[in-house]
Amino acid sequence: MRIVSLLPSATEILFALGLDREIVGVSHECDFPSRARTKPVVIHSRLPHDASPVEIDRLVGEYVHRGESLYAVDAEVLEALAPDLIVTQDLCHVCAASPDDLATALTRFERRPDVLCLNPQDLGDVWRDILWVGEESCRGPQAEALLKQIGVRLGALEQKLPLSADRSRVAFLEWLQPFYVGGHWVPEMIHRAGGEDVFGRSGTPSFRVMMEDVIDAAPEILLIAPCGYGAEQARDEYKSMSFPEPWHAIPAVRNGRVYALEASSYFSRPGPRLATGIEALAKLFHPALDVSREAETAILPITAGARTARAASV
Repeated sequence: MRIVSLLPSATEILFALGLDREIVGVSHECDFPSRARTKPVVIHSRLPHDASPVEIDRLVGEYVHRGESLYAVDAEVLEALAPDLIVTQDLCHVCAASPDDLATALTRFERRPDVLCLNPQDLGDVWRDILWVGEESCRGPQAEALLKQIGVRLGALEQKLPLSADRSRVAFLEWLQPFYVGGHWVPEMIHRAGGEDVFGRSGTPSFRVMMEDVIDAAPEILLIAPCGYGAEQARDEYKSMSFPEPWHAIPAVRNGRVYALEASSYFSRPGPRLATGIEALAKLFHPALDVSREAETAILPITAGARTARAASV
């Protein structure tokens, strides 16, 4: 079987199922595991590589308003790869090529490949998609084994969590300029790790909030996790921003409980490594917990606060 993956999470699932040789093409963002970088790229972003977060938000809004995709499918390369199966998604057109763009590219094919379109809304859907990808790629037993392994990990973590009903109040920012809060599976991850998301609800999309909303919510823990960012990049963007004085009175900011996350690896992508993200959050909420080294390194404390805006701009 020859497989093309058009989104990073599907690529991670396929590799986890042992399909290294079968994967013949990936998107420009497929970077895990490292072997994914050696595969031919069939998707390219139309956004400028050096665009700022504010410019990215503006361009995304313009593309969406015009009904256009943020990504271009290289139809010639895709045709040359002659895939039997293409894995894509219809959840977020900011994350991958739209089904319409793929359909246009497939008009060149004499024999059309099967297309598996994923659309996970919560953790249950993510785990289901692993089984679905396994079934469509003839790796059903491997998918069941992977899902069992994830279940064992999360079950063991649940046994370690304190029985106390007290939960830390958490704000998860998946974009900073402007603010968006995490949705879909993120609130469930926070809950399973022992926290309470002050904004998001499981199974609902991310949405925009104002700075005043975050101040009024007074979270005890503030998580900085711009979609597609690593922890250091998230930290640097947060520290480069200016905030009014009331921001520094937020309990999380005042008490030094602001953290940057490896969002691209453990939170943004609906794949197997979400389990590591849950473990990382649990360690953050309950420092005495024993978790894997990978989970421990998924979160970076932001030790110095962001700049304070001048009074005239507040």
